[in-house]
Amino acid sequence: MPTVSVGRDRLFEALGRTYTQEEFDELCFEFGIELDDVTTEKAIIRKEKHLDEEALEDEEVIYKIEVPANRYDLLCLEGLALALRVFNGLDPIPAYTVSNISKQSMVKIHVKPETSLIRPYVVCAVLRGVTFDEARYNSFIDLQDKLHQNICRQRTLVAIGTHDLDTMQGPFTYEALPPSEINFVPLKQVKNFRADELMEFYKSDLKLKKFLRIIENSPVFPVIYDHKRTVLSLPPIINSAHSAITLKTKNVFIECTATDLTKANIVLNTMVTMFSVYCERKFDVEPVEVIYSDGKSHVYPDLSLYHMDVPLSYITSIVGQTLQANKVASLLHKMQLHAEQSVSGDEQINFTVTVPPTRSDVLHPCDVAEDVAIAYGYNEIPKRKPASLKPLHLNQLSDLIRMEIAMTGYTEVLTWILCSYNENFSMLNRKDDKSTAVINGNPRSSDFEVVRTSLMPGILKTIGHNKDHPKPIKIFEVGDIVLLDETKDVGATNRRHLAALYCGANSGFELIHGLVDRIMEVTGTPFVLPGDNKGYYIEHSDEPEFLPGRQASIICKGKQIGTFGIVHPEVMDNFDIPDPCSFVELNIESFL
Repeated sequence: MPTVSVGRDRLFEALGRTYTQEEFDELCFEFGIELDDVTTEKAIIRKEKHLDEEALEDEEVIYKIEVPANRYDLLCLEGLALALRVFNGLDPIPAYTVSNISKQSMVKIHVKPETSLIRPYVVCAVLRGVTFDEARYNSFIDLQDKLHQNICRQRTLVAIGTHDLDTMQGPFTYEALPPSEINFVPLKQVKNFRADELMEFYKSDLKLKKFLRIIENSPVFPVIYDHKRTVLSLPPIINSAHSAITLKTKNVFIECTATDLTKANIVLNTMVTMFSVYCERKFDVEPVEVIYSDGKSHVYPDLSLYHMDVPLSYITSIVGQTLQANKVASLLHKMQLHAEQSVSGDEQINFTVTVPPTRSDVLHPCDVAEDVAIAYGYNEIPKRKPASLKPLHLNQLSDLIRMEIAMTGYTEVLTWILCSYNENFSMLNRKDDKSTAVINGNPRSSDFEVVRTSLMPGILKTIGHNKDHPKPIKIFEVGDIVLLDETKDVGATNRRHLAALYCGANSGFELIHGLVDRIMEVTGTPFVLPGDNKGYYIEHSDEPEFLPGRQASIICKGKQIGTFGIVHPEVMDNFDIPDPCSFVELNIESFL
């Protein structure tokens, strides 16, 4: 969960009263967030530098508050204060508006067709008459960083640029050009850089170097110009020093370039709704017209309200508590959701719930029910046992198989679903056909490059790290693998597999064969002659991870569901295993 650091005194000033730490902790719990830590700015610095000086009395107290990962409106003090004031009944639900101005008067940005090669979308807005002080300015910058870390996925999906509108002249253009053609002075610098030179310059920057990979290998870089061809930003890396906002900035131009238009709208809406509170016209945002090369134009931001119909019976069934309609409406109001009652023909009470642009997390009636439960108080909901709670058939089968294998003397292990590319292929003597494995586009380390297509790497790594354990070693795992699948909307599918391994003074091939027979027996699958589709049989296989001539495929009802055999000596050397091993892996979904 994201953690938001806010000054205690400034937060209490925004809330209109002072709380003791215990009182504020209780308020956070009631609202569904958590006061994670109480510290000071200087204490944080001392901790980072491993210093032991005692805290001074005049140090500002910092509250570190954990908020839900999908509540982007709570990632800054402004959003937290507003939500808690509405929750406490101190303020009404804000009405956010888009300034009613003609298209001729709007700030415009023209999008060139080349941007489709790298970051095709841009959404923009203007905050007029903003009054900044140091705390507000820091909160404004900090919210951008928090959004970049969360919904923006480290700027890969969305990158936010904020500019002093008075230093630029519209209309603007969003283009994609070769890096050698882009020149500007980046933020906090005084030297003019060419874009390709800037890539090299920032490779030594601790903060920005992690974003370079997003565009550095592209033939064109995204760039935003004003009417005088002055660079505003090189998204998603850095803004221009020319348009940097300061404490004196009054009119802020916000642009969000993106590969995901939906998330770009959420990010833009979050930025403008949180800080329009400081505008001359409170909660009012000036729109910007985005004009594409095909002539189509769109006006942003879209601060329209979203309406959702939710039956009272659905809410009460989810919450597990009988509640009156008026009570539910008031609870939803505390969570910034307006609810209007209506009665259907069958006398059922329904709510038309109005979702504001700040609540992008409300996507389904169950989200409405969750807000009712939070506002009502989880501790106030009586405990009850559901009338019927049955596991999925696959999970039930998995548990039964686990129990049977454990009773034969095998110990269960649980390994990572991510592994290195070499562990999944070359270390198993396998070749990548580019059609089975899901590759992680941005692995944190080489240990997490690919989603496993077999349970074998994890099992062998476990043996390799425990080779000094008394022999024999008998372990098993029941877990998911992931395979590419174009028929699925996400492009991949999970498969539940069983794997077991015997490691000892001899190969234990006959023991693994016996385990296969036991699994088939407990699942009610009879042994049949080859070609008979009413049960299972085994036949010769030729898999590279097993010893030739000492392996077999398991054929069940006409389909191959697994393989077992003696692990190839080269594979054992790759995993630093000195003793012979036999291994079996099969797809247990075939038994359903």
